[in-house]
Amino acid sequence: MKIGLFIPCYVDALYPEVGVSAYRLLKSLGLDVEYPERQTCCGQPMGNAGFERMAEPLALKFDQLFSSYDYVVAPSASCAAYVRCFHPNLLKGHSCDAAGKTMDIVEFLHDVLKVERLNARFPYKVSVHNSCHGVRELGLSSPSERNVPKYNKIIDLLRLVDGIEVVEPERPDECCGFGGMFAVEEQAVSRRMGIDKVKRHIATGAQYVTGPDSSCLMHMQGIAEKENFPIHFIHVVQILAAGL
Repeated sequence: MKIGLFIPCYVDALYPEVGVSAYRLLKSLGLDVEYPERQTCCGQPMGNAGFERMAEPLALKFDQLFSSYDYVVAPSASCAAYVRCFHPNLLKGHSCDAAGKTMDIVEFLHDVLKVERLNARFPYKVSVHNSCHGVRELGLSSPSERNVPKYNKIIDLLRLVDGIEVVEPERPDECCGFGGMFAVEEQAVSRRMGIDKVKRHIATGAQYVTGPDSSCLMHMQGIAEKENFPIHFIHVVQILAAGL
């Protein structure tokens, strides 16, 4: 199995430790992992802002760069969702082979590798943040608005980590208010949603908040630091790779 590791631009620029942890974790599981150095943005910022034509060349480059891999794995639910759900429409008339192979690292570990054991230890109480793209486009957890049996792939993986205590906040899949361009265009609403969400995480007694999207974690971390809230933030892959 040959894996192409896709590291989104904001992870590369702001949270490189998340990309490093993803690489180390996949390698520790015996996988053949490559990081194509010519990779760029998947086009999600342009697409979300309504400029889909600007996203087309990025989607085409993504497909050309990653189509030869068995799976394309990313430590970002939102970017993986954009590639899988929107690239096929952007690239009508092209093969678009890579989109169907692209997965968030949580669903890849849970659904494809079916990981049952990890040599990781994280002795803290952790509250899980279920980001919107992960819930409603990738199915990382069950959406509360649908009458389906409850499940959570993030929690399933975290329970393999030694010493961890996993909790969820009230309204577990409610948006944190980031939403990409929404946080810029509706700053006041975004901030209010973020404050409410962080307070719910704090109410669990957790020391850390974790999730599959550095963007959501970044938004909440900024709010927590500004408001002097006593809680920390860490990407789920960093916990799953803890101790490697």
